[in-house]
Amino acid sequence: MPHSGPSASGDVTGAGKLDRDVLKVAAVVVLGSIMAILDTTVVNVALQELTVRFQTSFATIQWVSTGYMLALAAVIPVTGWASDRFGTKRLYLVALSVFLLGSVLAGLSWNIETLIGFRVLQGLGGGMLMPAGMTLLTRAAGPQRVGQVMALLGVPMLLGPIGGPILGGWLVDTVSWRWIFFINVPIGLVALVATTVFLPQDEPERADRFDFPGMLMLSPGLALLLYGVANVPGAGGVSRPEVWLPAGLGAVLVAGFVLRATRIPNPLIDLGLFRDRTFSVAVLAMAFFSVSFFGVMLLFPSYFLLVRGESALSAGLLMAPQGIGAMLTMPVAGKLADRIGPGRVILPGIVAIAAGLALFAGVGAGTAYWQLLAALFVVGLGVGAAMMPIMVAALRTLRHREVARASTATNIIQQMSGAIGSAVMSIILAGVLAAKFGVPTSQGQLAAGAALADPATHDAAAAAAADSFGTAFTWGLVFMVVSAVPAALLLRKAPLRDELVPDVVDVPVGKTVV
Repeated sequence: MPHSGPSASGDVTGAGKLDRDVLKVAAVVVLGSIMAILDTTVVNVALQELTVRFQTSFATIQWVSTGYMLALAAVIPVTGWASDRFGTKRLYLVALSVFLLGSVLAGLSWNIETLIGFRVLQGLGGGMLMPAGMTLLTRAAGPQRVGQVMALLGVPMLLGPIGGPILGGWLVDTVSWRWIFFINVPIGLVALVATTVFLPQDEPERADRFDFPGMLMLSPGLALLLYGVANVPGAGGVSRPEVWLPAGLGAVLVAGFVLRATRIPNPLIDLGLFRDRTFSVAVLAMAFFSVSFFGVMLLFPSYFLLVRGESALSAGLLMAPQGIGAMLTMPVAGKLADRIGPGRVILPGIVAIAAGLALFAGVGAGTAYWQLLAALFVVGLGVGAAMMPIMVAALRTLRHREVARASTATNIIQQMSGAIGSAVMSIILAGVLAAKFGVPTSQGQLAAGAALADPATHDAAAAAAADSFGTAFTWGLVFMVVSAVPAALLLRKAPLRDELVPDVVDVPVGKTVV
């Protein structure tokens, strides 16, 4: 991997303001980042509409998000290898093309199965955009200006949770649900042209051996395991073939991955990292945190849409306080984590999220909107305080040579935990709705919608639906509280390894800059 060299403007040290050539690269990378980040949030507000359009349930429709997140996780480790093997500019062009193709096909979907499949394709492209773009930008800027370029990349990260639901809601209400995918086409085409024109060509290098068998075991194995578990409510038990067959095959693949990872030199996830106590504790906290957070993120807009009868745009606007809260605390949390230790920032953040979720756990059909918005704002404050410091805590006590592998591992685990959370919360909600309305699991959400639309049954249906959401939110609260247990173990400030931060920063593609 080549080291960051002089900037195009001739600044040998790379220090100072970002020059025009670096800003061109930044514009290209931000375009790609905006698409990838928006697509993790823009779909949530459309799930209710998609459920009705495709006559399905929460347990099925959640795969539109879960499949995307699993695909993101699958390509995180392959991105670094592919960048070395083919060149980062070529990889970025391929990632944009795959993402655009997936977006167009998702917008043309004719049933729920094709939509989920095309979302997976979209996720494979989206998962490569952020890490490849980060590498392009850090190389162009040089090691002395990494902080400035990270600030540029932080813009879409901060705006995504606010703009995604609002944009998605507006498109669903005024145009069509298909345009939450078609909107990527003009942005992506501009990004493709700009990439071709503005990004410098880099030459491929000799790449390390990549663990393709591990990748083909872990992501499909987890998907099959989740699919089997998701079938439990509809099948009526674990004895049905549609439950134990995919779940059993998934468990075998995941177990095979773990066994193989302990026996080869360069596994997809280096399990030897878990010998470090701080890393293990931080990853455990991050896993439960992600299960809770990404799970409830799927539920928030659906509550406003189904129980309160809001339009998609209104539901997106009602989600804004959470994004605003995160935007306020995220920049401060990073500085505090460095100064006083990440554990002392993470735990208050988790407590804030739990406090916000406590209100939603007892939510009713008539809970005051000011209470809901205040709770979402508090949740956002907590998310901004806890999410990135958890990642920092996982890497703080590792040696420099371990950081790249640990960064890849934590990103994979975060995405996969988020996918598990989306699946689990949706399965819980689908099962409770079906029980409340006395219908099969696949019909629970549709039955609730029909009862809510009838004035004669609206009040009773609203109370039952709200209670169902309250049950699902309670599980989200439980997972968040559980994450506080390992987070509390991070309060003790662990000694830093001298090797952690090198004098010259060279960011490999697919790795996280801390």
